[in-house]
Amino acid sequence: MKNKIFKEIIKINTEIIKSRVEKLRSLMSEKNLDAFVLIVHERANSESCHYISGFRGSSAALIITMNEEFLTTDGRYQTQSKEQSPFKIIIQSELSLPEYIARAVKDSNFKRVGYEAEKISHAEFQKFFAPVKVEWIDASDLILTLRRTKDDYEISMLRHAAKIGREALGNVLKKVYAGMSEIEFEINLTQEIKLLGAEKGWAHDDFIVASGTRSAMCHAPATLKKFSYGENVTVDYGAMFGGYMSDITRNFALGCADKKALELNEILLKAHGEAAKILRPGIAGRDVDATARKIISDAGYGENFIHGLGHGLGLEVHETPRLSRFSNDILKVGDVVTVEPGIYIEGWGGLRIEDDYLITEDGAECLTFNDNQSIEILKL
Repeated sequence: MKNKIFKEIIKINTEIIKSRVEKLRSLMSEKNLDAFVLIVHERANSESCHYISGFRGSSAALIITMNEEFLTTDGRYQTQSKEQSPFKIIIQSELSLPEYIARAVKDSNFKRVGYEAEKISHAEFQKFFAPVKVEWIDASDLILTLRRTKDDYEISMLRHAAKIGREALGNVLKKVYAGMSEIEFEINLTQEIKLLGAEKGWAHDDFIVASGTRSAMCHAPATLKKFSYGENVTVDYGAMFGGYMSDITRNFALGCADKKALELNEILLKAHGEAAKILRPGIAGRDVDATARKIISDAGYGENFIHGLGHGLGLEVHETPRLSRFSNDILKVGDVVTVEPGIYIEGWGGLRIEDDYLITEDGAECLTFNDNQSIEILKL
């Protein structure tokens, strides 16, 4: 797949969509559902709609029965919906999406209908769904269950998103200078990511670009603060390709690296590496977290590792499974997870090293590794 300026949204093969729908129907059958409904409110829940139907518009409603699949949207997406989805398309503008779904269900012979309680408000449910005399079943887990295990198509998208991300950062680091602001760096990185063929960076978040003492904030947005000679910079970023995202964190220093930064980086390299070694089907997310956490704690920085080790990745930056002390997830083939140990010291700064891993039958494959997890010292 050649890098090129992104010109159109990638379309999922119809056979892939049909396969996913059949898997969904198997899950519906287990719950004894006559139908499953899904609503996209101005992009909210668009990822699951994209996954199961191929459609990537900002407003839609799906009804999937054991025999048919319907996609309803408005006139803005009349052409796009037909191009992207093999579902039967219904264009309507007279009713709100919840009202349309409720009326369609009411006019059917359905008895048990699955819906996503996590994606529709209580007020909407009470106003539109509750009055319809069917048994509404919370089936919030159905598509999320399917989305967790990445198929070959998804893996190819994730690999390419990772490739673009790695290449983009390398290109931008060549342009860094003392006095460049965090925001200038973020703008340059975003532009480079798009020029290399990605749709954008992350779908809903800006990148994290934190220099000097600001790097103690693990979710610090880029500001007008300027890079200074000798200070550390942490960059957490990614690229979107075909709707799928990479998630990478790297650290660099201008001219020379602080001695403490080099010390912490070695601790993080060891924690990251040992945790990555034990990634495999059947291991608990909490055990992977514990492996990295023990190394950091033994080095005297346990209280400075203030977040979980990692999370699932795909159409969203944060998905299941989780690698944390509080996770009950067991890893399985097809999971894609991040490993991102970090150490943060208020008043000094922090570092984090993050890569993306595909769980395979005999371990894990790193999708983002480029032999440069250490602090990159830029010559100015």
